[in-house]
Formats: sequence, structure tokens, C-alpha cells
Amino acid sequence: MMHNFDIWLTNFLLSIGFWGYILSCFLILIESIVPILPLSVFITLLFYKFGSVIGFVISYIFTVLGCFLSYNIFKSKFKKKFDIFIDKKDKKQIKKIMKRLNKIKFENLCLIIAIPFTPAYLVNIAAGLSDISKKKYIFAILIGKIFLVIFWGFVGTSLINSFKNPSNLIIILLLLLLCFIVSKIVNKKEGL
Repeated sequence: MMHNFDIWLTNFLLSIGFWGYILSCFLILIESIVPILPLSVFITLLFYKFGSVIGFVISYIFTVLGCFLSYNIFKSKFKKKFDIFIDKKDKKQIKKIMKRLNKIKFENLCLIIAIPFTPAYLVNIAAGLSDISKKKYIFAILIGKIFLVIFWGFVGTSLINSFKNPSNLIIILLLLLLCFIVSKIVNKKEGL
């Protein structure tokens, strides 16, 4: 069903010409909040239309903006209410999870963000409701999204096809390794 939706959406966006690319940018922003939208379709479409460099830049900017917007909404509007809720209801399991999330290493956060099949909206919500600092999260999405956008831009396939093709899995692993190395270097310099 999702594969058919991807095909229909791609055809629709291509059929409306230049507006399809504008709509793709907007939908990349929305995808960070609404989980049903296929980020891979929008990034692949932008790479297809604008080429590797400009397609990457546009996709990267809108993906980072969408994640930061989502994180900011949850940090500013819901974090205090969430903290009060888990304190009042004595939700020990949630407190335990949040405690672990608050202590997440910068490198691990970057890797979670860089994994192509990680639901970005969940990461944004969890980070927004946690005590992860704005600086740490911004740096993590700036690094992690580079590799995610590269993957979807150049592979541009569905989840099932990516798992069927061993070369795609090797690409994912190499990108994640590179992400880890870059995040280690940034962490050393910035002390995140």
C-alpha cells in the first residue's frame, strides 16, 4: 500500500511541474511532524529535478528546518506539560526512558538521526520532550541529516528494495561510519 502511495505521490508531484518541486520542499518540512509522508520520495524528486548538488542543498536545508521546527514546538509548547504529567502520574517507565535519553551521547544521537529508516518525527518529539540542549540537537541534525539526505538522494529506493540490495546496505553502513567519525570530531571541538 505504501509503495503504491509512493508511486502515486511521485507521479502527482511530477505532473504539476515546477509546483511539484515547491510542494516537495514544503512536504519535507511537514514530514518531520507528520509520519505518513515518504521523505525518500521528496528527496529523490528534488535530486532528479535539480541535480545532485542543488538537490542535496535544498533537501538538506528543508529537512534540517523541519526537524528543528518540530523539536522546537515540542520543547517550547509541550515539555513542561509532559514533565508535570509524568511527575503527577508517577510514570516510572517513562521517567527511566527519559533519563536514558537525557544522557544520550552526541555520537549516538547523530547516528540515530542518520539512519535512513528512523522515523524523524519520533526523534524530534523525544528530543523536544527531553533535556537535550538546543545546541546539541542542532549539531546532531546538521551532521546526521547530511548522510540521510545523501542516502535517499542517491539510492532513492523504497525500504524493501534497500534491504534486498546488498550494495545499499553497504552504503548505509559506510555513511553511518562516516557520520560517527564526523560526530566524534565535532563533539571533541564543541564539547557536546
